[in-house]
Amino acid sequence: MLFVPGRLCIAGEHSDWAGEMRATHPTLAPGHCLVTMTEQGLVAEAARGDAFAVSTPRAGGGGLLHQRLPCTPAALDAAAHADGFFSYAAGVAAEVTSRWDVGGLALRITEASLPIGKGLSSSAAVCVLVARAYDRCWGLGLDVRAEMDLAYAGERRAGSACGRMDQVCAYGRRTVFLTFDGLRLEVEPIAPGGTFHFLVVDLRATKDTRRILTDLNACFPDTAGPLAAGVRDALGPRNAALLARARTAIATGDAPALGALLVEAQATFDALVAPACPELTAPRLHRVLAHEAVAELAWGAKGVGSQGDGSAQLLARGAGERDALARRLAQDLGVRSLPVTIGRD
Repeated sequence: MLFVPGRLCIAGEHSDWAGEMRATHPTLAPGHCLVTMTEQGLVAEAARGDAFAVSTPRAGGGGLLHQRLPCTPAALDAAAHADGFFSYAAGVAAEVTSRWDVGGLALRITEASLPIGKGLSSSAAVCVLVARAYDRCWGLGLDVRAEMDLAYAGERRAGSACGRMDQVCAYGRRTVFLTFDGLRLEVEPIAPGGTFHFLVVDLRATKDTRRILTDLNACFPDTAGPLAAGVRDALGPRNAALLARARTAIATGDAPALGALLVEAQATFDALVAPACPELTAPRLHRVLAHEAVAELAWGAKGVGSQGDGSAQLLARGAGERDALARRLAQDLGVRSLPVTIGRD
C-alpha cells in the first residue's frame, strides 16, 4: 500500500518558482516556503501491468474514474498534453518510460481524502504517487528527492507552470522549511515547539490555477513597471523576512505570533501580488477571512497554495475552538473544512 499526503503551504506561496529564476537572473531574491503535510492524502495499490492504467474514486461517490493507455512515451505524452483528469499522472508515466526500459503500471487509488483544486497539492500528490509506484514496482532505485524531481518533470510536461514546492509531499507527514535558490533546493525539517491547530476551509468555489501561475510568471524575471516590481518584492525580500519569523514561531510553539504573521502575509499578498491577476480577487476567500468567528476563535488566517477562491487556512486558538469554527463557518457560509494538526497532540 502506498500513501502520499497533501501539503499545506503555511506561507511563501509562489516563491518556489520565483526563486528558481535565480539560475539565470541572480539579482532576484531566493524563495522560501514553510510547509506542513496534511492528514489527508491518497492511498493506493500498484502492480506491474501491460498498460498504464489508473483509477480513482469519483469525488462524492458514484463509482470510479479510470484511464488505460498504451505504455509508450508517445501515447503517454499525448495524454499529458490533452488536459484530461489524468493528464498529470500521464505526464509522470511519460517521463518514466522515456528514461527507463519499463513496462506498464496498474495503479488503483483506493482512498482519496484530499480535495481536488483546493490548494493542497492534489496534483503533486498524484504525480509523486505515480513516481513512487513505478519505483516500487519496477525497482528504479529512487530516493525521495528523485521522486520529487520526477513528479515535477511530469507535472511540467502536462503544462503546469508549478515550482518545486508542491512535490515536497513526498517527504510524508512532517513540517519543513524550503529554500529555492536557482536550481538548488534546501529542505530543512522543523521540530514544532508546540501544537498548531489549523483548519483548512474548502471555499466550495472555483479558481484557475494555471491562469494565476501564468499571470504571475509574466511579472518575472525583470518585467518593467510598478505592478511587476511589487510582485517580485512580495515574493522575494518581503517573503524572506516574514518566513524567518514564521520559522521561529513554529520552532518555539508560538501560535499567536504565527497567526499574526498569517495576517501580515495575506495583507502583503493582497496589496502587491493580487493586482497582477483577476483570479486573486478571491471574494469567497475574503468573506471567510472577514467572518466574525475567525476573529473570535483563530489567531490568524490567510489563503492557501496559489491563493484564489480554493481554500483558506485558519490557525485556531485550540482544538475546541477549531471544531467550533468549522461549525460556525459551515452554518453561515456553507463551506467544508479539514483539520490539519502539526506538533505535539
